[in-house]
Amino acid sequence: MERILVSACLMGRRVRYDGAAKTSGDALLAAWRREGRLVPFCPEVEGGLPVPRPAAEIEGGAGGEAVLAGTARVLTAGGADVTEAFLAGARAALAAARAHGARVAILKEGSPSCGSLTVYDGAFGGRRVPGHGVTTALLERHGVAVFGEDRVAEAAARLRELGDRPPDPREERPRDLGDRHPGPSEEHPRDPGDRHPGPSKEHLRDPGAPADRF
Repeated sequence: MERILVSACLMGRRVRYDGAAKTSGDALLAAWRREGRLVPFCPEVEGGLPVPRPAAEIEGGAGGEAVLAGTARVLTAGGADVTEAFLAGARAALAAARAHGARVAILKEGSPSCGSLTVYDGAFGGRRVPGHGVTTALLERHGVAVFGEDRVAEAAARLRELGDRPPDPREERPRDLGDRHPGPSEEHPRDPGDRHPGPSKEHLRDPGAPADRF
């Protein structure tokens, strides 16, 4: 059974930059969760950023590849450079994917870490441009296929290409890999995917600007 790396905020974990979650109601994602195949993970939290935290964007909307190459930074609206935290979170996400054999990831679209089709343009005005987040860029560089939360059907097709069987909605095992470990309280939103290899206590931020962004 193929494991799937998934943004913790999509699983209801309150790890976003604004302290909220972006819980997905997708039926396929719910079926995969029942099968116990999901690996919840928040790169921003694992990279060392707190919850909540200032929104951040890739300068100039350059995309994650430019950040990996050292030609662009990730900045907050106040100008603070949080590039190293984003890079640390991306490396931790890759380590988690490798540890669980995940070759597919479903990550929050638009995030400077997790965007797979778009990121914000760096002006903090809510405008998106085509591009990858930092974590997505690193995962894809190493052969992990990344899809946004509105492209779960495409992720399922990729899993079939990898020889995986489809989820059985009749199976009732409401757990995911993160649920095997004690989770944090709602007041202290630590990412329960934190038993994965990577920075042990680092926290990252899911940047973006206005609250309706990702």
